[in-house]
Amino acid sequence: MSFLDRLIRDPLYQQGDPRPAAEFEGGDVIVSPDTRRAARLPPGQTRTRKWPVLDAHGTPRVDLEAWEFEAGGLVERPSKWSLDTFLQLPAVRVYADFHCVTRWSRLDNVWGGVSTRTLAELVGVRPEAKFVAVSAHDYGWTTNLPVEYFLAEDSLFAWTHDGRPIPEEHGGPVRLIVPQLYAWKSAKWVKGVEFLAEDRAGFWEEGGYHMRGVPWAGRDGERFRRQEEE
Repeated sequence: MSFLDRLIRDPLYQQGDPRPAAEFEGGDVIVSPDTRRAARLPPGQTRTRKWPVLDAHGTPRVDLEAWEFEAGGLVERPSKWSLDTFLQLPAVRVYADFHCVTRWSRLDNVWGGVSTRTLAELVGVRPEAKFVAVSAHDYGWTTNLPVEYFLAEDSLFAWTHDGRPIPEEHGGPVRLIVPQLYAWKSAKWVKGVEFLAEDRAGFWEEGGYHMRGVPWAGRDGERFRRQEEE
């Protein structure tokens, strides 16, 4: 495929080198700390200029009129939002890299949406909440993560990517983005979050993926649960 063909067939194809984090410092964009690294590829990762589509069951049909997001568990104010009300929550932008456990990384992304910290403040997360379980419209798919990663400054529920609505195949209308963990933790097609005192394995975690999933940990990142015992 020629360069021109790539532009025509794949508008998300990246050109050139990723922008340095310094370009966004001091502005209104939250800078993910890993973008400040001199070498931005974690162990075992290779940069892709495309945005590959990966999921467990294919793109689900999401009824936007009936779309609802629910936050519950260890919170003071369990809450629900329609899509219209969710998209009216205070928005932020985050500059971050995106690392898939299958060994590709898409650098240089700007996500837009509501900060996970804002949502946590709205529902009043209780101190005993140590973990989060995220559920999706993807046929009951779930994932889990420590609450400190969920509440990191650069984590958000995103509805735009590089200034455009997130495409359906990439998790639109709303997906979770947790840049400091592997991308399977950044659940597509989100429909809810539950705050928990104890960890609870999700879909890929039950299948052997790591319960945390830090790309920069160890010699090859936290990819599989067996690494927790090493």
